[in-house]
Amino acid sequence: MKMPQAHLAILKKRYLDLILSGEKTVESRFMRRAIAPMGKICKGDVVFLKESAGAVVATARAGIVKEFRDLEPEKIAKIRLEYNRFICGETEFWVSVADKKYAMLVELCDVKAIEPVRIKKKDWRAWVVLSDNNNYGLVQSSKFKVLS
Repeated sequence: MKMPQAHLAILKKRYLDLILSGEKTVESRFMRRAIAPMGKICKGDVVFLKESAGAVVATARAGIVKEFRDLEPEKIAKIRLEYNRFICGETEFWVSVADKKYAMLVELCDVKAIEPVRIKKKDWRAWVVLSDNNNYGLVQSSKFKVLS
């Protein structure tokens, strides 16, 4: 059995607030190319939740993970119809993903607010697969314990 992997997801404040309130239970990532978290996240993995231009404020555990490939407008419309009550995407979100070819849906379980942690992240990636060498100080050893 594989060890849980840790991830850092960067979110707009609005969506982060919806996750913390329990209204948003699925994080979606739509992409032109198959980049992280596509093929990188599994059920049981740890996800650190960071506000865009802000601090890491919560952790979650990945539940059900669904991957979609070769998307076209009809498939995206079907995803919206079936999952938007969990994704909480507004119309402009769905317009912005209309041309994407890949999507990941990650159920967020055991969401826990943590003491905000500021990290020095300089790149534009909205999702980072963390490792022992690249974890912004969020991960202790291979057990992925949150630093307080």
